[in-house]
Amino acid sequence: MIRPLIVPLISLLAASAVSAAHAAEPIIDAARAQDLARQHACFGCHAVDKKLVGPAYRDVAARYAGKSGALATLVAHVQNGTSGTWGAVPMPPNQISAADAQTVVQWILAGSKPN
Repeated sequence: MIRPLIVPLISLLAASAVSAAHAAEPIIDAARAQDLARQHACFGCHAVDKKLVGPAYRDVAARYAGKSGALATLVAHVQNGTSGTWGAVPMPPNQISAADAQTVVQWILAGSKPN
């Protein structure tokens, strides 16, 4: 009697877990993130898919993939600058709000996909 209920219950639980996982993902506004990156001259040192002065955004996303606190760490790097993180060339601090830096970093961590 209970057996016929197990399969639908397991399916329902699995579907709920998948929905919850997707609900936690931020919605990325790629066009806004790219506009912010242009406004703050990020593309002067970074490109999506190749190293310029700084690392490619895809390399940044790969290094920080799945790491707890990656978003906060990278927002701090963008705002405060870094030294020695990706080699000898330091990244200078940027005059960007935390909210705007977060938008750009979320886009980078999501794979820097075009709008």
